[in-house]
Amino acid sequence: MKRVIIAGATGMIGSIVLRHSLASDYVEEVVSISRKPTGISHPKLKEILVSDFSNLEKHSTAFENIDIGYFCLGVYTGAVADDLFKKITVDYTILFADLLKSKSPEAHFSFLSGAGADLTEQSKTSFARYKGMAENHLMGLKFDSLAIFRPAYIYPNVPRKEPNLMYTISRMLYPVIKMLGKKYSIESEQLGKAIFAAGFSPTEKQILENQDILSYLKESN
Repeated sequence: MKRVIIAGATGMIGSIVLRHSLASDYVEEVVSISRKPTGISHPKLKEILVSDFSNLEKHSTAFENIDIGYFCLGVYTGAVADDLFKKITVDYTILFADLLKSKSPEAHFSFLSGAGADLTEQSKTSFARYKGMAENHLMGLKFDSLAIFRPAYIYPNVPRKEPNLMYTISRMLYPVIKMLGKKYSIESEQLGKAIFAAGFSPTEKQILENQDILSYLKESN
C-alpha cells in the first residue's frame, strides 16, 4: 500500500491524478497540497491548504513516509507577471521536491512539465526556460525513480472555460491537430492516467515527450 502526495490536485491534470489515486486499491492515503479545497470528501484524502507555497517548509511533516510524489501545479503563460510565473514554475517545484527528497528519500517523483522545456535554460521563451530550470533541479536530486512528462497540446476531456484565445482555437482545431500524429496532442484523461501509472510502474525514459507518454500509456494498460 502506498502513500501519495499531490501538488495541484485541483487543476485539470492534478484532479485526474487525484481521482485515480483515491480509486486505487494500492493507495492507502493521499495528501493534497493545494491553495484551495478539492471539494472531495474521502476517507483516504488528507487536504493541506497552503496560501503561500514559499512557506511549504512548515508543512514538512506531510512529506514524511511518502512513496509517490506527483507535482501537477502550474500556471498558464501570460496569466501572471513573469516573476510570479517563474516563482510558481521553478521555485515551488524546487521547494516541493527538496522536501520530498529530504523527508522521503526513496519516494518516486512524477513531474508535469511541457513540450519545449529547455535544459540549456537559454530559451527566449519563459515557459521553456523555466521548465528547463525545474527539470534540471529535479534530475540533480537523483530520485530513485523520476518521470518528467512533456505533453504537447492537452485536450480537456471535460468542458471548461479556456484560459486564453490560443487554447480556445486549439480546442476547436483539435480534430485536425490529432490527425497530425502522436507528437502534437494528448487528451487530459490520457495524461493524468499516465502520470498516475508512472508512480507504480517506472518509465523507461526519465523525460517523456508527447509520443513517449502515449506509448507508455499503451504499454502500461
